[in-house]
Amino acid sequence: LTTLPRVDFKNIQSLTVTPPGPHCAQTEVIATLKDGHEVCLNPEAPLVQRIVQ
Repeated sequence: LTTLPRVDFKNIQSLTVTPPGPHCAQTEVIATLKDGHEVCLNPEAPLVQRIVQ
């Protein structure tokens, strides 16, 4: 997956937020886009934080 600091949110079909755990020390935010691609979003980015809340 590619990590992006931001994405055009009208292209997001769904979001999956995975909290930190044994598999990864950071929160993962994975967006599935309308075209079927999956991208990681930077959980520290202000726009991503607004969407997740």
